[in-house]
Amino acid sequence: MHVEPWGRTPIVEHADVKRPAWLRDCADVWGDDMTTLAIGNLRSYGDSCLNDNARIVDMTQCSRFIAFDKERGVIRCEAGVLLSDILNLIVPYNWFLPVTPGTKFVTVGGAVANDIHGKNHHCKGTFGCHVLRFELLRSDGSRTECSPGENAELFAATIGGLGLTGIVLWVEFSLTRIASPFITQTNIRFGNMDDYMLHSRTSDSKYDYVVSWIDCASSGASLGRGIFMGGNFADPLANTLPAVPAPRSIPFPIEAPSWMLNTLSIKAFNMLYYGKQTKPVSHHVVHYEPFFYPLDSILHWNKMYGKNGFFQYQFVVPFDDAASVLRDVLKRTARTGNASFLAVLKNFGAIQSPGMLSFPMEGVTLAMDFKNEGGKTLAFMTELDAIIRSAGGRLYPAKDARMTAEDFQRAYPNWSAFAAFIDPQCSSTFWRRVSRSAMA
Repeated sequence: MHVEPWGRTPIVEHADVKRPAWLRDCADVWGDDMTTLAIGNLRSYGDSCLNDNARIVDMTQCSRFIAFDKERGVIRCEAGVLLSDILNLIVPYNWFLPVTPGTKFVTVGGAVANDIHGKNHHCKGTFGCHVLRFELLRSDGSRTECSPGENAELFAATIGGLGLTGIVLWVEFSLTRIASPFITQTNIRFGNMDDYMLHSRTSDSKYDYVVSWIDCASSGASLGRGIFMGGNFADPLANTLPAVPAPRSIPFPIEAPSWMLNTLSIKAFNMLYYGKQTKPVSHHVVHYEPFFYPLDSILHWNKMYGKNGFFQYQFVVPFDDAASVLRDVLKRTARTGNASFLAVLKNFGAIQSPGMLSFPMEGVTLAMDFKNEGGKTLAFMTELDAIIRSAGGRLYPAKDARMTAEDFQRAYPNWSAFAAFIDPQCSSTFWRRVSRSAMA
Protein backbone atom coordinates (compact mmCIF):
# COMPACT_ATOMS: atom_id res chain seq x y z
CA MET A 1 0.00 0.00 0.00
CA HIS A 2 1.24 3.50 -0.89
CA VAL A 3 1.16 5.90 2.05
CA GLU A 4 2.38 9.46 1.85
CA PRO A 5 3.02 11.97 4.64
CA TRP A 6 1.75 15.53 4.49
CA GLY A 7 4.86 16.70 2.65
CA ARG A 8 4.12 13.98 0.04
CA THR A 9 7.71 12.76 0.16
CA PRO A 10 8.87 10.09 0.57
CA ILE A 11 6.18 7.71 -0.65
CA VAL A 12 6.91 4.16 0.44
CA GLU A 13 5.32 0.74 0.15
CA HIS A 14 3.94 -0.94 3.26
CA ALA A 15 3.60 -4.70 3.40
CA ASP A 16 0.61 -4.70 5.75
CA VAL A 17 -1.97 -2.22 7.01
CA LYS A 18 -4.19 -2.89 10.03
CA ARG A 19 -7.23 -0.76 10.84
CA PRO A 20 -8.59 -1.72 14.26
CA ALA A 21 -12.16 -0.55 14.81
CA TRP A 22 -12.04 -0.95 18.60
CA LEU A 23 -9.29 -0.69 21.19
CA ARG A 24 -9.67 -4.39 21.96
CA ASP A 25 -8.79 -5.16 18.32
CA CYS A 26 -5.36 -3.58 18.73
CA ALA A 27 -4.12 -6.68 20.54
CA ASP A 28 -4.42 -8.58 17.23
CA VAL A 29 -2.13 -6.35 15.16
CA TRP A 30 1.12 -7.90 16.34
CA GLY A 31 2.64 -11.07 14.95
CA ASP A 32 5.39 -12.60 12.78
CA ASP A 33 8.74 -10.84 12.47
CA MET A 34 7.38 -7.72 10.76
CA THR A 35 7.90 -4.43 12.57
CA THR A 36 4.86 -2.32 13.41
CA LEU A 37 4.09 1.41 13.70
CA ALA A 38 0.82 2.99 14.82
CA ILE A 39 -0.15 6.05 12.78
CA GLY A 40 -2.82 8.74 12.98
CA ASN A 41 -4.07 11.17 10.34
CA LEU A 42 -0.75 11.39 8.48
CA ARG A 43 -0.15 15.08 9.19
CA SER A 44 3.53 14.54 9.95
CA TYR A 45 5.48 16.05 7.06
CA GLY A 46 8.26 13.47 6.72
CA ASP A 47 8.88 9.78 7.35
CA SER A 48 8.25 9.53 11.10
CA CYS A 49 4.77 8.17 10.21
CA LEU A 50 6.07 5.63 7.68
CA ASN A 51 7.35 2.07 8.07
CA ASP A 52 8.49 0.95 4.62
CA ASN A 53 8.13 -2.72 3.71
CA ALA A 54 6.58 -3.41 7.10
CA ARG A 55 3.30 -2.90 9.00
CA ILE A 56 1.38 0.23 9.94
CA VAL A 57 -1.63 0.36 12.25
CA ASP A 58 -4.14 3.06 11.27
CA MET A 59 -5.70 4.21 14.55
CA THR A 60 -8.18 6.70 13.11
CA GLN A 61 -11.20 4.43 13.68
CA CYS A 62 -10.43 4.29 17.40
CA SER A 63 -11.93 7.73 17.82
CA ARG A 64 -14.33 7.69 20.75
CA PHE A 65 -14.64 9.96 23.74
CA ILE A 66 -14.38 8.19 27.09
CA ALA A 67 -14.94 10.98 29.64
CA PHE A 68 -15.20 14.77 29.80
CA ASP A 69 -15.14 16.52 33.17
CA LYS A 70 -16.72 19.89 32.36
CA GLU A 71 -15.97 21.31 35.81
CA ARG A 72 -12.27 20.48 36.03
CA GLY A 73 -11.51 20.66 32.32
CA VAL A 74 -10.15 17.13 31.90
CA ILE A 75 -10.84 14.90 28.93
CA ARG A 76 -10.10 11.25 28.18
CA CYS A 77 -10.42 9.90 24.65
CA GLU A 78 -9.16 7.20 22.33
CA ALA A 79 -5.95 7.88 20.44
CA GLY A 80 -7.63 8.30 17.04
CA VAL A 81 -9.78 11.27 18.06
CA LEU A 82 -8.97 14.39 16.02
CA LEU A 83 -8.28 17.71 17.72
CA SER A 84 -11.07 19.15 15.56
CA ASP A 85 -13.58 16.79 17.19
CA ILE A 86 -12.34 17.73 20.65
CA LEU A 87 -12.78 21.43 19.85
CA ASN A 88 -16.34 20.83 18.68
CA LEU A 89 -17.07 19.21 22.03
CA ILE A 90 -15.24 21.49 24.49
CA VAL A 91 -15.43 25.04 23.09
CA PRO A 92 -19.18 25.42 23.81
CA TYR A 93 -18.31 24.75 27.47
CA ASN A 94 -15.58 27.46 27.41
CA TRP A 95 -12.63 25.08 27.30
CA PHE A 96 -9.82 24.94 24.77
CA LEU A 97 -6.88 22.71 23.93
CA PRO A 98 -3.91 23.38 26.23
CA VAL A 99 -1.58 23.37 23.22
CA THR A 100 -2.41 23.15 19.53
CA PRO A 101 -0.30 23.02 16.35
CA GLY A 102 -1.17 24.87 13.16
CA THR A 103 -3.71 22.25 12.12
CA LYS A 104 -6.63 20.75 14.04
CA PHE A 105 -6.61 17.63 11.86
CA VAL A 106 -4.12 15.67 13.96
CA THR A 107 -5.01 12.82 16.29
CA VAL A 108 -4.48 12.82 20.04
CA GLY A 109 -2.13 9.87 19.64
CA GLY A 110 -0.12 11.90 17.14
CA ALA A 111 -0.10 14.88 19.51
CA VAL A 112 1.51 12.66 22.15
CA ALA A 113 3.92 10.87 19.79
CA ASN A 114 5.24 14.15 18.38
CA ASP A 115 4.80 16.17 21.60
CA ILE A 116 3.27 18.97 19.56
CA HIS A 117 3.88 22.64 20.33
CA GLY A 118 2.02 25.80 19.40
CA LYS A 119 1.88 29.56 19.65
CA ASN A 120 1.85 29.46 23.47
CA HIS A 121 5.00 27.46 24.17
CA HIS A 122 6.50 30.39 26.07
CA CYS A 123 3.79 30.11 28.72
CA LYS A 124 2.35 26.57 28.40
CA GLY A 125 5.13 24.36 27.05
CA THR A 126 4.32 21.35 24.89
CA PHE A 127 1.26 19.11 24.73
CA GLY A 128 3.08 16.57 26.87
CA CYS A 129 3.17 19.03 29.76
CA HIS A 130 -0.62 18.66 30.03
CA VAL A 131 -0.94 14.89 29.61
CA LEU A 132 -2.16 13.33 32.85
CA ARG A 133 -2.03 9.68 31.83
CA PHE A 134 -2.38 7.28 28.93
CA GLU A 135 -2.56 3.54 28.31
CA LEU A 136 0.14 1.85 26.24
CA LEU A 137 -0.21 -1.51 24.50
CA ARG A 138 3.05 -3.39 24.00
CA SER A 139 3.76 -6.28 21.64
CA ASP A 140 3.94 -8.72 24.57
CA GLY A 141 0.24 -8.07 25.15
CA SER A 142 0.72 -5.93 28.25
CA ARG A 143 -1.43 -2.83 28.75
CA THR A 144 0.29 -0.28 30.95
CA GLU A 145 -1.08 2.96 32.38
CA CYS A 146 1.58 5.66 32.39
CA SER A 147 1.64 9.02 34.16
CA PRO A 148 4.27 11.31 35.72
CA GLY A 149 3.99 9.26 38.91
CA GLU A 150 3.32 5.77 37.51
CA ASN A 151 5.66 4.08 35.03
CA ALA A 152 7.24 7.50 34.73
CA GLU A 153 10.16 6.46 32.51
CA LEU A 154 7.87 4.86 29.94
CA PHE A 155 5.66 7.96 30.18
CA ALA A 156 8.66 10.18 29.33
CA ALA A 157 9.79 7.92 26.50
CA THR A 158 6.34 7.80 24.88
CA ILE A 159 5.78 11.58 24.90
CA GLY A 160 7.66 12.72 21.83
CA GLY A 161 8.64 9.08 21.25
CA LEU A 162 7.37 8.99 17.65
CA GLY A 163 5.16 5.95 18.22
CA LEU A 164 8.08 3.64 18.93
CA THR A 165 7.27 2.55 22.48
CA GLY A 166 4.04 0.76 21.59
CA ILE A 167 0.46 1.68 20.68
CA VAL A 168 -1.16 4.48 22.67
CA LEU A 169 -4.76 3.40 23.25
CA TRP A 170 -6.24 6.39 25.08
CA VAL A 171 -5.03 9.68 26.53
CA GLU A 172 -6.23 11.83 29.42
CA PHE A 173 -5.17 15.48 29.48
CA SER A 174 -6.11 18.81 30.98
CA LEU A 175 -7.75 21.70 29.11
CA THR A 176 -7.47 25.48 29.23
CA ARG A 177 -10.39 27.68 30.39
CA ILE A 178 -11.43 30.41 27.93
CA ALA A 179 -13.95 33.26 28.17
CA SER A 180 -15.10 33.07 24.55
CA PRO A 181 -14.18 31.45 21.22
CA PHE A 182 -12.70 34.74 19.97
CA ILE A 183 -9.19 36.14 20.02
CA THR A 184 -8.15 39.76 20.51
CA GLN A 185 -5.36 39.89 17.95
CA THR A 186 -2.64 42.52 17.53
CA ASN A 187 -0.58 42.62 14.33
CA ILE A 188 2.71 44.51 14.28
CA ARG A 189 4.64 45.06 11.09
CA PHE A 190 8.42 44.80 11.52
CA GLY A 191 11.02 45.82 9.00
CA ASN A 192 13.85 43.32 9.52
CA MET A 193 15.25 40.65 11.80
CA ASP A 194 16.51 43.10 14.43
CA ASP A 195 12.98 44.50 14.71
CA TYR A 196 11.62 40.99 15.16
CA MET A 197 13.97 40.19 18.02
CA LEU A 198 12.95 43.45 19.74
CA HIS A 199 9.19 42.90 19.35
CA SER A 200 9.15 39.22 20.12
CA ARG A 201 11.05 39.26 23.41
CA THR A 202 9.05 42.19 24.78
CA SER A 203 5.68 40.84 23.60
CA ASP A 204 5.88 37.33 25.02
CA SER A 205 4.73 38.63 28.38
CA LYS A 206 1.72 40.45 26.85
CA TYR A 207 0.21 37.65 24.79
CA ASP A 208 -0.63 34.03 25.49
CA TYR A 209 -0.25 33.22 21.79
CA VAL A 210 2.46 34.66 19.55
CA VAL A 211 3.71 33.88 16.07
CA SER A 212 5.25 35.78 13.16
CA TRP A 213 5.13 35.43 9.40
CA ILE A 214 8.45 36.12 7.66
CA ASP A 215 9.05 37.33 4.11
CA CYS A 216 11.74 34.88 3.02
CA ALA A 217 12.19 36.64 -0.31
CA SER A 218 13.30 39.94 1.24
CA SER A 219 16.93 41.05 1.29
CA GLY A 220 19.20 43.93 2.20
CA ALA A 221 17.89 46.30 4.86
CA SER A 222 14.52 44.50 4.72
CA LEU A 223 15.97 41.04 5.38
CA GLY A 224 13.65 39.17 7.73
CA ARG A 225 10.77 41.62 7.57
CA GLY A 226 7.37 40.30 8.48
CA ILE A 227 4.23 40.55 10.58
CA PHE A 228 4.12 39.74 14.28
CA MET A 229 0.78 38.39 15.54
CA GLY A 230 -0.09 38.24 19.23
CA GLY A 231 -3.38 37.20 20.75
CA ASN A 232 -5.37 36.42 23.89
CA PHE A 233 -8.81 34.89 24.23
CA ALA A 234 -11.34 37.72 24.30
CA ASP A 235 -13.30 38.64 27.38
CA PRO A 236 -16.92 39.22 26.27
CA LEU A 237 -17.34 41.79 29.06
CA ALA A 238 -14.52 43.92 27.69
CA ASN A 239 -14.94 43.38 23.95
CA THR A 240 -17.71 43.53 21.38
CA LEU A 241 -17.70 40.08 19.86
CA PRO A 242 -18.88 39.33 16.33
CA ALA A 243 -21.13 36.43 15.43
CA VAL A 244 -19.52 33.01 15.19
CA PRO A 245 -18.72 32.54 11.49
CA ALA A 246 -20.16 29.62 9.59
CA PRO A 247 -17.59 26.85 8.99
CA ARG A 248 -15.99 27.12 5.58
CA SER A 249 -13.61 24.87 3.72
CA ILE A 250 -12.66 24.64 0.09
CA PRO A 251 -10.61 21.88 -1.54
CA PHE A 252 -7.43 22.79 -3.36
CA PRO A 253 -8.78 22.25 -6.88
CA ILE A 254 -5.86 20.70 -8.76
CA GLU A 255 -2.55 18.92 -8.58
CA ALA A 256 -0.49 22.05 -9.12
CA PRO A 257 1.82 21.95 -12.16
CA SER A 258 5.53 22.19 -11.41
CA TRP A 259 5.82 25.73 -12.78
CA MET A 260 3.10 27.19 -10.55
CA LEU A 261 5.35 27.78 -7.53
CA ASN A 262 8.53 29.44 -8.67
CA THR A 263 10.82 32.19 -7.44
CA LEU A 264 8.73 34.95 -9.02
CA SER A 265 5.34 33.70 -7.81
CA ILE A 266 6.61 33.14 -4.28
CA LYS A 267 8.24 36.56 -4.18
CA ALA A 268 5.02 38.17 -5.44
CA PHE A 269 2.98 36.38 -2.75
CA ASN A 270 5.39 37.50 -0.03
CA MET A 271 5.22 41.12 -1.21
CA LEU A 272 1.41 41.06 -1.26
CA TYR A 273 1.14 39.41 2.15
CA TYR A 274 3.50 41.91 3.75
CA GLY A 275 1.72 44.77 2.00
CA LYS A 276 -1.71 43.83 3.34
CA GLN A 277 -0.58 45.10 6.75
CA THR A 278 -0.98 48.78 5.82
CA LYS A 279 -0.58 50.14 9.37
CA PRO A 280 2.39 49.62 11.70
CA VAL A 281 0.00 48.22 14.31
CA SER A 282 -3.55 46.92 13.93
CA HIS A 283 -6.06 45.33 16.32
CA HIS A 284 -8.77 42.81 15.51
CA VAL A 285 -11.22 40.48 17.21
CA VAL A 286 -11.24 37.18 15.31
CA HIS A 287 -12.63 33.70 15.76
CA TYR A 288 -10.10 31.14 16.95
CA GLU A 289 -10.27 29.16 13.68
CA PRO A 290 -8.45 31.63 11.37
CA PHE A 291 -6.06 32.61 14.15
CA PHE A 292 -4.86 29.09 14.94
CA TYR A 293 -5.69 27.20 11.73
CA PRO A 294 -5.49 29.52 8.72
CA LEU A 295 -4.64 26.72 6.28
CA ASP A 296 -7.24 24.24 7.48
CA SER A 297 -9.88 26.05 5.45
CA ILE A 298 -8.06 24.89 2.29
CA LEU A 299 -8.42 21.12 2.15
CA HIS A 300 -5.41 19.28 0.73
CA TRP A 301 -3.41 22.49 0.41
CA ASN A 302 -0.27 20.36 0.13
CA LYS A 303 -1.24 19.77 -3.51
CA MET A 304 -0.04 23.30 -4.33
CA TYR A 305 3.53 21.97 -4.32
CA GLY A 306 2.84 19.48 -7.10
CA LYS A 307 3.23 15.73 -7.34
CA ASN A 308 6.82 15.74 -6.02
CA GLY A 309 5.72 17.34 -2.77
CA PHE A 310 7.75 19.56 -0.50
CA PHE A 311 10.00 19.58 2.53
CA GLN A 312 9.22 21.50 5.65
CA TYR A 313 12.45 22.56 7.29
CA GLN A 314 11.93 23.52 10.94
CA PHE A 315 14.75 24.20 13.36
CA VAL A 316 15.31 25.80 16.73
CA VAL A 317 18.45 27.63 17.85
CA PRO A 318 19.30 29.18 21.24
CA PHE A 319 18.52 32.87 21.76
CA ASP A 320 22.18 33.92 22.08
CA ASP A 321 23.03 33.52 18.38
CA ALA A 322 19.50 33.44 17.00
CA ALA A 323 19.57 36.79 15.19
CA SER A 324 22.79 36.07 13.30
CA VAL A 325 21.74 32.49 12.49
CA LEU A 326 18.36 33.61 11.16
CA ARG A 327 19.96 36.33 9.05
CA ASP A 328 22.38 33.81 7.58
CA VAL A 329 19.60 31.32 6.81
CA LEU A 330 17.39 33.99 5.24
CA LYS A 331 20.24 35.45 3.15
CA ARG A 332 21.04 32.03 1.71
CA THR A 333 17.35 31.30 1.15
CA ALA A 334 16.81 34.53 -0.81
CA ARG A 335 20.12 34.28 -2.69
CA THR A 336 19.54 30.72 -3.91
CA GLY A 337 15.94 31.30 -4.97
CA ASN A 338 14.56 28.81 -2.45
CA ALA A 339 12.21 31.36 -0.91
CA SER A 340 9.48 29.74 1.14
CA PHE A 341 5.81 30.24 0.37
CA LEU A 342 5.07 29.90 4.08
CA ALA A 343 7.59 30.78 6.80
CA VAL A 344 6.63 30.87 10.47
CA LEU A 345 8.81 32.23 13.25
CA LYS A 346 8.21 32.06 16.99
CA ASN A 347 9.97 31.79 20.33
CA PHE A 348 10.17 28.78 22.59
CA GLY A 349 10.19 29.41 26.33
CA ALA A 350 12.05 27.71 29.16
CA ILE A 351 9.32 25.22 30.15
CA GLN A 352 10.75 21.72 29.93
CA SER A 353 8.76 18.91 28.36
CA PRO A 354 8.57 15.55 30.10
CA GLY A 355 9.41 13.88 26.78
CA MET A 356 12.85 12.38 26.24
CA LEU A 357 12.97 13.29 22.53
CA SER A 358 10.87 16.46 22.51
CA PHE A 359 11.92 19.05 19.95
CA PRO A 360 11.45 22.44 21.65
CA MET A 361 14.21 24.08 23.63
CA GLU A 362 14.56 27.68 24.78
CA GLY A 363 15.25 29.77 21.69
CA VAL A 364 13.81 30.78 18.32
CA THR A 365 12.23 28.36 15.85
CA LEU A 366 11.70 28.93 12.13
CA ALA A 367 9.67 26.68 9.81
CA MET A 368 9.97 27.03 6.03
CA ASP A 369 8.41 25.06 3.17
CA PHE A 370 10.61 24.19 0.20
CA LYS A 371 9.25 22.71 -3.01
CA ASN A 372 10.91 19.38 -3.71
CA GLU A 373 13.21 19.89 -6.68
CA GLY A 374 15.34 16.85 -6.01
CA GLY A 375 19.08 17.16 -5.50
CA LYS A 376 19.04 20.95 -5.66
CA THR A 377 16.68 21.21 -2.69
CA LEU A 378 18.45 18.51 -0.71
CA ALA A 379 21.83 20.19 -1.22
CA PHE A 380 20.43 23.52 -0.04
CA MET A 381 19.00 22.02 3.15
CA THR A 382 22.33 20.27 3.82
CA GLU A 383 23.91 23.72 3.63
CA LEU A 384 21.43 24.98 6.22
CA ASP A 385 22.13 21.94 8.42
CA ALA A 386 25.69 23.11 8.91
CA ILE A 387 24.50 26.50 10.14
CA ILE A 388 22.05 24.98 12.61
CA ARG A 389 24.63 22.45 13.79
CA SER A 390 27.27 25.09 14.53
CA ALA A 391 24.72 27.14 16.53
CA GLY A 392 23.80 24.18 18.75
CA GLY A 393 20.33 23.91 17.24
CA ARG A 394 18.26 20.98 16.04
CA LEU A 395 15.61 19.93 13.53
CA TYR A 396 12.05 18.78 14.25
CA PRO A 397 11.61 15.02 13.67
CA ALA A 398 7.88 15.37 12.88
CA LYS A 399 8.74 17.66 9.96
CA ASP A 400 11.85 15.83 8.77
CA ALA A 401 12.48 13.45 5.88
CA ARG A 402 16.27 13.64 5.45
CA MET A 403 18.15 14.49 8.67
CA THR A 404 21.41 12.53 9.02
CA ALA A 405 21.98 10.06 11.84
CA GLU A 406 24.93 12.16 13.00
CA ASP A 407 22.85 15.32 13.30
CA PHE A 408 20.00 13.55 15.07
CA GLN A 409 22.25 11.85 17.59
CA ARG A 410 24.14 15.06 18.34
CA ALA A 411 20.98 17.14 18.74
CA TYR A 412 19.06 14.56 20.79
CA PRO A 413 21.62 13.18 23.26
CA ASN A 414 18.92 11.16 25.06
CA TRP A 415 18.36 9.06 21.95
CA SER A 416 20.38 6.05 23.14
CA ALA A 417 18.68 6.05 26.57
CA PHE A 418 15.33 6.36 24.79
CA ALA A 419 16.15 3.33 22.62
CA ALA A 420 15.90 1.09 25.69
CA PHE A 421 12.14 1.79 25.84
CA ILE A 422 11.37 1.02 22.18
CA ASP A 423 9.01 -1.91 21.84
CA PRO A 424 10.89 -4.85 20.25
CA GLN A 425 8.36 -5.00 17.40
CA CYS A 426 8.11 -1.25 16.74
CA SER A 427 10.10 0.68 14.17
CA SER A 428 9.73 3.37 11.50
CA THR A 429 11.43 4.60 8.38
CA PHE A 430 12.60 7.66 10.31
CA TRP A 431 14.05 5.69 13.20
CA ARG A 432 16.01 3.29 11.00
CA ARG A 433 17.55 6.30 9.27
CA VAL A 434 18.55 8.31 12.33
CA SER A 435 19.61 5.46 14.61
CA ARG A 436 22.23 4.10 12.26
CA SER A 437 25.76 3.94 13.58
CA ALA A 438 27.64 7.16 12.85
CA MET A 439 30.44 4.97 11.45
CA ALA A 440 28.17 3.03 9.08
